[in-house]
Amino acid sequence: MNVAAEIDWGKLAPLRLRARAIAEGVWAGAHRSARKGAGIEFGGHREYTPGDDLRWLDRRSLLLHDRLVTRQFETETDRALWLVVDATRSMSYRGTRARGAKYAWCSVVAAALARVAVASGDPVGLELLGAGARARRVPASGGREVFDRIVMALESSSVDGDAIADAGVVQRSLAPIVRMARRGSIVVVLSDLIDLPQGAAREIAALGHAGRVVVVVQALDPDEIDFPFDGTFRLRSLEGEITVETDGNAKERYLARLAQLTTAWEEELSGRGARFLRASTADDPGDVVRAIVEAAR
Repeated sequence: MNVAAEIDWGKLAPLRLRARAIAEGVWAGAHRSARKGAGIEFGGHREYTPGDDLRWLDRRSLLLHDRLVTRQFETETDRALWLVVDATRSMSYRGTRARGAKYAWCSVVAAALARVAVASGDPVGLELLGAGARARRVPASGGREVFDRIVMALESSSVDGDAIADAGVVQRSLAPIVRMARRGSIVVVLSDLIDLPQGAAREIAALGHAGRVVVVVQALDPDEIDFPFDGTFRLRSLEGEITVETDGNAKERYLARLAQLTTAWEEELSGRGARFLRASTADDPGDVVRAIVEAAR
């Protein structure tokens, strides 16, 4: 039975204010709005979500069918932003040098990107990769309210997914994006990429089909990057319930295995046209947001 891991927000709280401050410092004109300009076409209906722009409510459907639905519009290139944040238990780790837990750090980056998208007039949605996070998804939509919904989802979600025990965790989280993200959409995945099921890199890279732009950010704690431990110690995995007793001599083997994992992800993603970025949770989230915006162009 999984027990949700506590999230150490450290220096990264409050999320809403941090994200707004970062977004204000990032150029918001990275891509054209999907709801403005020439060539706008009707793109169908979807169920109304509280907070959606009331201008797009289909009143005729309400009168005829007693259902609240909103009209969607699209151009030849839909610049919707889809955020995927890893909420598996390994993301709860925080060492002494990090600004916060990996999940907290990725949440700040994701919320700041959402704010940038909203400022650009583009729709944005959120998927949380983790068994306990499935109900916390935020459908892609536009308007200021979607930023608040994304912040609320990130703050209220538990970090309790176990990707070792749950081989379908990646596929389930990506399925809504595969169904709904159109050509030109931007998909940003924020994860440590540790303990994900075999084939996860291929599944994420496949999001780039049909003209989507995929950016994957590997976010690691400084402890995971340089393995600063000495002496004899015990390591317990946050996923898979594995415990190992070892010493500082394991550093070389660990760093070699990490490099192998990272290289495999980078090659799989770049081979399919996706962008790959590496980051530390000691880094300034604002710098990473700027790097993602540049990579997504």
